Amino acid sequence: MGVGSILRIPVTAGHATPGTVRPLIGTTGRRVRLGLVEGLDKRYGHLFADTFMSDFSERIARAGGVPVNLPYDADPEVLCHRLSGVVITGGQDVHPACWGGDPAVVRDVDPRDDPMVHDVERDYFEIALVRAALDRRVPVLGVCRGLQILNVALGGTLIPHLPPGSVEHLSASSPLFDGADDHAVTFEPGSIARRIFGASAVTNSWHHQAVDRCGAGLVVTGRTADGVVEAVELPGSPVLGVQWHPEWMEREDPAFDWLVTEGSRRI
Repeated sequence: MGVGSILRIPVTAGHATPGTVRPLIGTTGRRVRLGLVEGLDKRYGHLFADTFMSDFSERIARAGGVPVNLPYDADPEVLCHRLSGVVITGGQDVHPACWGGDPAVVRDVDPRDDPMVHDVERDYFEIALVRAALDRRVPVLGVCRGLQILNVALGGTLIPHLPPGSVEHLSASSPLFDGADDHAVTFEPGSIARRIFGASAVTNSWHHQAVDRCGAGLVVTGRTADGVVEAVELPGSPVLGVQWHPEWMEREDPAFDWLVTEGSRRI
């Protein structure tokens, strides 16, 4: 088969039909040193790469959106003039300087050399992106850390570490995983979460921090039986934060359908 034949292969995804303009959905990620990639030519090891979870791209495309990766260098205000939706993704803890936490937990390690340590550059970018999206009413989906960034961007605080209890929040299971029976989230009547997930849903869980005090205007719309916040919203705005990982559920999670539908309204 020649190159011309390959280029003529039709590509379809999600609910799109030929000629349909599909919403651009931006996703955030991390910056890492290429030397962390095993097998890569050592000559490039001192350089950096922006990394993005392909699970988000796949789910967004299946829902009918066009996934777009957002590096820290992009101007949040300019992005929100172009994007139809934003996903603030999971990852390392939010730097305590952003929400009044204990600075003693911060290690003196470059986050580009260890992608699990605090990365204040990522924090500042995502907080600015959330605020720009809210200003322009661009739909926002916050996932795990992304829910916490949403809360911090609005002036909220976090619980530094959840104590062991009746619900396991930092699961030992690997993705893809629909969650254990103890991790059932109950949703508030009248909320976006209730409309798209139902009265309750069992979800996966990989977090050790959680929302403490909600930021300005943000309301809790989902909790587990131990009271831990699992869903937040900003009433009157297309904003949803979930503490689980919809991109790593075995079943299809309607959070992406919701985001793409809301994003389609901006086209």
